[in-house]
Amino acid sequence: MRPIKIYQEDQIPSPTLRLWMLFSANPFALAGLWGICTLLLLTLFGTYIAPFSPEAQDPHALLLPPSWDPAGTVEHFLGTDDLGRDIFSRLLHGARLTFGMSLSIVATALSTGFVIGSISGMMHGLKSSILGHLLDALLSIPSLLMAILVVAVMGPGLNNVFWAVGIALTPQFVRAIHQSVHEELQKEYVTAAKLDGANGLQIFWFVIMPNVWETVIIQTTLAISAAILDIAALGFLNLGAQAPSPEWGAMVSQGLDNLLTAPWTVTIPGVAILFSVLAINLVGDGLRSALAPIRT
Repeated sequence: MRPIKIYQEDQIPSPTLRLWMLFSANPFALAGLWGICTLLLLTLFGTYIAPFSPEAQDPHALLLPPSWDPAGTVEHFLGTDDLGRDIFSRLLHGARLTFGMSLSIVATALSTGFVIGSISGMMHGLKSSILGHLLDALLSIPSLLMAILVVAVMGPGLNNVFWAVGIALTPQFVRAIHQSVHEELQKEYVTAAKLDGANGLQIFWFVIMPNVWETVIIQTTLAISAAILDIAALGFLNLGAQAPSPEWGAMVSQGLDNLLTAPWTVTIPGVAILFSVLAINLVGDGLRSALAPIRT
């Protein structure tokens, strides 16, 4: 006689599956996720699918409008600038400079902030208090202003922008992780773990960190948006990427002279920046909404 298999229909999903179920129920969050996936693909493969070199000039195709304009051409889908450079190709190459660089900057700032914030959050007394006041002073300065100050000292250029924006964003990670770890350290389940014989490293990694990942995820999405805006702003102010770089902020700055006669040279890279920040913010809001029920 064959054994009868019993299936449990009301199985409790894992936290990861539950997070995905709650996140995917939000159509705006899903739209943002698709947008981020698109940006990642363009960052990785945009230079290979661009039809033209970002610096190639065509004197016979100056200020051509986008293809949907009667005067536009299919060859230059998004038009050209005042030097005859293809805007679509420059956008694809610029995705790596603006969006790709923002991811690298945030990864570096997150790694540094995680180490400093975790160690300081486990501290007590005067050291923790001094660091908290120092972080409050640093965070009182907007990240863009701090990045401008760092670039003013180090000089313009993409390499210096990397370090400037990274230095500006690191205190935000340090403060968020420091505060979260310090607050979790005061809770009763940590005291119970200490009484159970757990050492400091075990308490931090297995007891505190599962309750801090939410803060890390949310702060990361906020930092990516800030990094994109800071990189574009520095490029716009001619403190970041220098001509003829196809960085999106620099493209907006270079197109200002032709704003009235060729508005697409400004609006198209501006829309790319807006789309990137909007996609990141939609995913961040979706993650916050999905993590709230799991936390409670």
